[in-house]
Amino acid sequence: MDRRNSIKTMFFGAVSASVFLEACKSANTTVTVANDDDRMQEEKDYLVKVNAQPKFFDEHEMNTITVLGDIIMPKDATSGSASEAKVPEFIEFIVKDMPEHQVPVRGGLRWLDLHSFNKHGKSFVGCTHEQQIGIVDEIAYPKKAKPEVAQGVSFFNKMRDLVTTGFYTSEIGVKDLGYMGNQPNQWNGVPDEVLKQHGLAYTEKELKECISY
Repeated sequence: MDRRNSIKTMFFGAVSASVFLEACKSANTTVTVANDDDRMQEEKDYLVKVNAQPKFFDEHEMNTITVLGDIIMPKDATSGSASEAKVPEFIEFIVKDMPEHQVPVRGGLRWLDLHSFNKHGKSFVGCTHEQQIGIVDEIAYPKKAKPEVAQGVSFFNKMRDLVTTGFYTSEIGVKDLGYMGNQPNQWNGVPDEVLKQHGLAYTEKELKECISY
């Protein structure tokens, strides 16, 4: 089954509710406050405070998040990848906005590199794509995973939640879902077949006065 379609199918049921709700409030990781009239002042002030914090992840960690994110949410024929949706920047924002994610994510990144060094003698980002997929396959399926990679399974579950939340609250992700939002429409009245079923009909006056499209 296609990975993206699988994630889309289970997205709203599987993604952590707390992460999703917080992400919806702060979906744009680069916040422009000056013209952001839709936010209350206290929210604007809070977002300025969060964005002003020093970077949490170093360059290697961000590279690892980028590679792993694009494995979880790769580019396909209809939509971009996690990195193209700026998911790594989203995760950087989330761990500062929700500090409880900092230790699990950073610890998980270190576990991933240690596991990769033990298997292939190099960091996760230094591995070939096939080697990376092999490592992911060990930790992506909790029921099949070996007990010795339990920490990796927990980390991957969290990353999958963060990546899917970041992707599907981005402009690319919303388009990928096919969500159109509120759209204006044109109504020609009750269809003739429905009127006939109920023994009703529009009068000549109603037909003349109503606009037909």
